[in-house]
Amino acid sequence: MTTTRPARTADPAVLGEAAGPGGLSTAVVDRARMAHDASHYLLTPRAVVTATSTGQVAAVLAAATRAGVPLTFRSGGTSLSGQGVTDGVLVDVRRHQAEVEVLDGGARVRCQPGAVLRRVNAALAPYGRRLGPDPASERACTIGGVVANNSSGMTSGTVATAYRTLASMVLALPSGTVLDTAAPDADARLRDREPDLHAGLLRLRDRVRGDAGLRARIEHQFSMKNTMGYGLNALLDHDRAVDILAHLVVGSEGTLAYVAEVTLRTVPALPHVATALCVFDSIARASDAIAPLSEAGAVAIELMDPAALRVAQRDPQADEVMRAIPVEEHTALLVELQDATAEGLAEARTRLEPVLARLELALPTALTSDPVARGRMWAVRKDLYAAVAGARPPGTTALLEDVVVPPAALPGTVRDLDALLARYGYHDAVTFGHAKDANLHFMINPHLDVPAELDAYAAFTEDLVDLVLGADGSLKAEHGTGRIMAPYVRRQYGDALYDVMREIKALCDPAGVLAPGVVLDEDPQAHLRHLKVVPAVHPELDRCVECGYCEPVCPSRNATTPPVSASRCCATSPSPGPTGGRS
Repeated sequence: MTTTRPARTADPAVLGEAAGPGGLSTAVVDRARMAHDASHYLLTPRAVVTATSTGQVAAVLAAATRAGVPLTFRSGGTSLSGQGVTDGVLVDVRRHQAEVEVLDGGARVRCQPGAVLRRVNAALAPYGRRLGPDPASERACTIGGVVANNSSGMTSGTVATAYRTLASMVLALPSGTVLDTAAPDADARLRDREPDLHAGLLRLRDRVRGDAGLRARIEHQFSMKNTMGYGLNALLDHDRAVDILAHLVVGSEGTLAYVAEVTLRTVPALPHVATALCVFDSIARASDAIAPLSEAGAVAIELMDPAALRVAQRDPQADEVMRAIPVEEHTALLVELQDATAEGLAEARTRLEPVLARLELALPTALTSDPVARGRMWAVRKDLYAAVAGARPPGTTALLEDVVVPPAALPGTVRDLDALLARYGYHDAVTFGHAKDANLHFMINPHLDVPAELDAYAAFTEDLVDLVLGADGSLKAEHGTGRIMAPYVRRQYGDALYDVMREIKALCDPAGVLAPGVVLDEDPQAHLRHLKVVPAVHPELDRCVECGYCEPVCPSRNATTPPVSASRCCATSPSPGPTGGRS
């Protein structure tokens, strides 16, 4: 089955009536303001729709489907994989779609897509609860982005993600159908309003469940953090078509439906915490320590390689221990325990401290519950992306990758990745990530406007794909497939499961108007098109990576382009302690 792609020639003005008075803009400043995100792609929308209500968005979707006008949704501004930009019509859901309602004494929370995650957690804090997903971008990312990317983070693993904590959602399909999955008759309504979609989802469910090989492949892929392609585990985890659809929409990056409202189950915000910074003389020794630390009960293990430590030492929020590290090949693991009670934390320390004592550490370490010391440790880790990106050479692009492998394969993958980066001359590459989940992030800084460097990046990507898939991992753990990995979805899943994904897209979006080129793309060179180059302008301007971290607190965010030095804003804005939602 093939997916119809919109002709892209239809005039976006045909959406004006559906968008309502003032709802659609083709003004140059609005189009330029929404052309940028934190990815290394640049596409300027032909028009911008400001979402004001579910009914308005549903009408716009229906009109776009009839006219063949491509639509892409934008909530938070931190997209790293290119899913938040378009040369079609961009629908901005942040300005008027940001309500938050705490339910059941904090056990659940209902949010609109424009609500910033930090604000949601602030509303939950008096109840001793928080959201399960805890990405580093919590100061800027929105619930729409969290759901669209199936965000995870430092402690969520695979059990507290948006997918696993979803209670219900209100969604609008490209046809204009609006569905509340919490309604008692939701499945019957889906069957009546969208019979082909309802029947198709059940058919795909039965096809996958009836093939032991496909089942096993899906179960393996989603035993790890995995945001590559569509969440096919929904076909195994749920029976009703409406529940399958809702969970497929999670992580679909706006390519299947619009999430107008979502209700999520929350998790306890564990108040008793202890943290340690473990420094090793090599990344190999740090990698070997991850398994025993995890088995001893660490809920978070964050890796920072030598390059990351050098950047962290320049952070004004870094504590004295970090500043004193004589970084050569040193690598650090930031380790944390959490518990609901002081007694529980004491027991956890009793289990972990003997493990810490047996590690081959380059510097002494100890668990601390001091909030100031812990806050400094986590501030450095949470701001690492912005700090590294802001320190990159002028004229280069900050390109952040995100991979995951089975835990047993992590030490070998770390060594092989280090060798691969060196082979391609990425000597300033910085590696960090969620080591407990075998999820690595690394940043390289190529000149994408230099043909030789672009060719090297293309070859490096091919070798990276071979490395990660050779370890039976996933090419995207938490940043989403986007445009950067869309051409490799088939290679990761195989032909049969890729065809299932294509059918899902065609069933939900038969006209192919939602985010063309995102998640699935048949063009093997798609990830090398529409690249954003960054000519040097001024030292302060050059630091900005358009990450969006400063958008929620910018007084001009709804009137002009974003502030000119987002990296500086990120580096100087305060970060909460780790219990406030973290990477």
